[in-house]
Amino acid sequence: MTRLADLKQRLMENPEVREEYAKADAEFALIEAMITARREAKMTQAELAEKIGTTQSAIARLEAGRVSPSISTLRRYAEATGHQLRVGFV
Repeated sequence: MTRLADLKQRLMENPEVREEYAKADAEFALIEAMITARREAKMTQAELAEKIGTTQSAIARLEAGRVSPSISTLRRYAEATGHQLRVGFV
């Protein structure tokens, strides 16, 4: 194992670290899904922004994970890219 992998393994033994890692993983997955949806729709950030009534910089902040989107924003984002929003608990 690499030193980085060893460090990660040791850190993941801590329940608090595991919980925060899981939260971050879910956020990264959402961001990745958003970017993939936009790219599959062959839209730029500016085109998407215009379609949902916001700015390109707002889309960039969403896709960079610097802001947490509301359910309404996620719904509009999904619809603008030809998708449906599904929210659930696992």
